[in-house]
Amino acid sequence: MRREKMPPNDVIVRPIVTEKSLVGDELSKYVFEVHKDANKHIVKKTIESLFKVKVESVNIMIVKSKPKRRGVYTGKTRSWKKAVVSLIKGYRIKELEGQH
Repeated sequence: MRREKMPPNDVIVRPIVTEKSLVGDELSKYVFEVHKDANKHIVKKTIESLFKVKVESVNIMIVKSKPKRRGVYTGKTRSWKKAVVSLIKGYRIKELEGQH
């Protein structure tokens, strides 16, 4: 699938709601799991269109898989892509406000 043609619902997989990500909530920073083929420009356009906010910057990182073991069986967790979205001052994502 070409990156430019990704539907917005396929770009954002889920919001990441942890204690660490909620600290950034006060600074208008939100964390999302995004599709592996998504880049900063696509994430910015998607967040602005889905939540009707203005995005200041997007930082993207790849979370590597970790080895796991359960008894004699070994395996790995999946690797995934994470985006930290900073909004312009005064904007908030209301849908994620009640997630505390």
